[in-house]
Amino acid sequence: MSKRRNHDAAFKARVALEALKGERTVSELPTAYGVHPTKDSA
Repeated sequence: MSKRRNHDAAFKARVALEALKGERTVSELPTAYGVHPTKDSA
């Protein structure tokens, strides 16, 4: 089992902006950034 990672605010902002711009689909973003597609990391 792998350790859960905490992502900094800059990483979260970068992913969120990319989602809003529509450059990739929401389902493509987790694969592109190496994160789990359903885990929240608030």
